[in-house]
Amino acid sequence: MAVSNKVKKFMEQGSWIRKMFEEGIALKAQYGEENIFDLSLGNPVIDPPDEFYAELKRLAESPTSGMHRYMPNAGLASARAAVAAQLFKETGIDFSGDNVVMACGAGGALNVIMKTVADPGDEFVVFAPFFVEYHFYADNHGATCTVVPPDENFLPDLAAFKKSINEKTRGVLINSPNNPTGVLYGSDTLAAIASIIQSKEDEFGTEIYLISDEPYRKLIFDGYDYPHIFQYHPRSIVATSHSKDLALPGERIGFIAVSPECGEVDTLIDGLVFCTRTLGFVNAPALAQQIVTVLQDVTVDVDVYQRKRDFLYGALSETGYSIVKPQGAFYLFPKSPISDDVQFVDELKKHRVLAVPGRGFGLPGYFRLSYCLEDSTLKGAIPGLRAAFDKYR
Repeated sequence: MAVSNKVKKFMEQGSWIRKMFEEGIALKAQYGEENIFDLSLGNPVIDPPDEFYAELKRLAESPTSGMHRYMPNAGLASARAAVAAQLFKETGIDFSGDNVVMACGAGGALNVIMKTVADPGDEFVVFAPFFVEYHFYADNHGATCTVVPPDENFLPDLAAFKKSINEKTRGVLINSPNNPTGVLYGSDTLAAIASIIQSKEDEFGTEIYLISDEPYRKLIFDGYDYPHIFQYHPRSIVATSHSKDLALPGERIGFIAVSPECGEVDTLIDGLVFCTRTLGFVNAPALAQQIVTVLQDVTVDVDVYQRKRDFLYGALSETGYSIVKPQGAFYLFPKSPISDDVQFVDELKKHRVLAVPGRGFGLPGYFRLSYCLEDSTLKGAIPGLRAAFDKYR
């Protein structure tokens, strides 16, 4: 047996995006890459900002001795201080570098957080639809995820959320702007989530962390402001990356930030640092840390994504799809015209359009489209999206 039964089961459960990627390769080989419209992957095609290349060039042309050596597991002091300064600028809260741990992307950050705060048998609450690997991250550390359904606007069903928390709940994990819906959790939603958490802490005599997975935090449209979780709950932790805001998914660079108001914050940071090392990350990549130190207030051109959203949302709405308009990120999550989202995604494939079924995000009956793609891919997908919809009209 090559892999354990548990891993085999997880591979089957979490294979939708991988499956579409592999099918895309086969279809492109058969019909030509220009004739396949792959909207299944959230892999940005835009390049990093010019400031990234300028700093990379500067470091390459003027290297300093020791710049690629081991460092403190929490990361470079300069990088942590830069993150803290940006957080202070955005929130007005007195962050210091001691509240920050540099991480190997948001996925690495979430694994470190879960390892640090959870005992075997503990639970994390997640809101559907969600990034399916949350289940696997929790299982890595002996924990499980409890899934809360959304309302019609993909915001949390607060009554169901209140019932989902018990004495084993260790954290509540949110993702805003959301993958796959692009929905932004506003101030009222965050305040309600925090209020429920705090009432349940009082009921059970426990401490529950509010954990925000926010790689899309700076990709927000239509003039909306981003409400930081630190304003709502003292036990708040952010896990994020620069994969999306700087278009650096392959560099695996991000950070963990802990609210200065969190109880036993020094002990928590020590635990995060320890788990960064013992999970095998050791530290975030040295060169990437040095680069993002000077890019904390730099972002890709968000207008590019808003324009792509407007095009795809407009074309699909005109066709007749039911869609909640995204406020951020770079995904659409339309309702399938038939209840079986897998069957509909298969129909799209007949028209050489690749999408991901909603059940891959814990919410059957929908499908995800990415628009962080070339305009030619988005435009080329429209005839197939219309033809598939018309079949079931």
